[in-house]
Amino acid sequence: MAGATYIEAVREALWEEMEADERVFLLGEDIAVYGGAFKLTQGFVERFGADRVIDTPIAEAGIVGAAIGAALMGMRPIVEIQFLDFLSCGFDQLTNFAAKCHYRWGGAVPIVVRGPGGGGVGGGPFHSQSVEMYFIKTPGLKVVAPATAADAKVLLKAAIRDPDPVLFIEHKALYRAPALRCELPGKDAVGRLGEAAIRRAGSDLAIITYGAMVHRSLEAAEVLADEGVSVRVLDLRTLQPLDDAAILDAARACGRVLIVHEDTRTGGLAGEITSRINEAAFEWLDGPVLRVTAADTPVPYEKGLERAFFPQVSDIVAAARKLAAY
Repeated sequence: MAGATYIEAVREALWEEMEADERVFLLGEDIAVYGGAFKLTQGFVERFGADRVIDTPIAEAGIVGAAIGAALMGMRPIVEIQFLDFLSCGFDQLTNFAAKCHYRWGGAVPIVVRGPGGGGVGGGPFHSQSVEMYFIKTPGLKVVAPATAADAKVLLKAAIRDPDPVLFIEHKALYRAPALRCELPGKDAVGRLGEAAIRRAGSDLAIITYGAMVHRSLEAAEVLADEGVSVRVLDLRTLQPLDDAAILDAARACGRVLIVHEDTRTGGLAGEITSRINEAAFEWLDGPVLRVTAADTPVPYEKGLERAFFPQVSDIVAAARKLAAY
């Protein structure tokens, strides 16, 4: 099948940045000899050596802490968290140290913490969580969640070159999705953090979303188009900082806004986006800002329950119909 997958895009970005900059190195659990839990770093240790592809103990606080120390000494470490659910074990190092170094001492901490997040693959409650909101509220951290293979490559390269700590969330359900295969941008292509992308033009209703929900939102937009509803789909791409200009432009242009995310409802990003729209674009709205989200429960393991937990295309379509008729 032609084109590269999402996981191959991540791999290519890492490979190219390691070849271009000897300060870049990888550390994480099982990433060297084994090649990573998803085989994303297979062959890296043979090419770059054991001093740049480092197997670590199962100790996320120690992994993130070691990366911070290396960054303060001028290196560009990239931490792989095998499943981002377990970044909670390194929470203190990332939020209380890495995120605050610039403010406390003026020193840059150019680390990337990356790994698979999200669910929909039967991983259960400890391997399927959306972790972004734990970190979005922390000043000093950037949070990126690409939805396409091309963005996975160019935004990861941007994150590696950024002087600030970046959490890079790779949705595991997208890793090998055949529909996401594409020709990747060249090695000199680098994305820009903080910029959203319009994935579908529309004027009646805007769906604001990110990650795997971009693709379900696009499916929903196709259904709605057959019903005469023109839907703009805005892919946030970067969750911190948000692209306020793109969000407000979508609200003003369409008058109706539906926010879709895989994270749970309470405390999810939809609430923050809704507040920003209400504060800066309320007079352009023709109806309330609505949201489609996961339920406020742990992620179920059983497939039927997991499907009920996560937003489906039918849920997005139903909410959009309600909003369009408002």
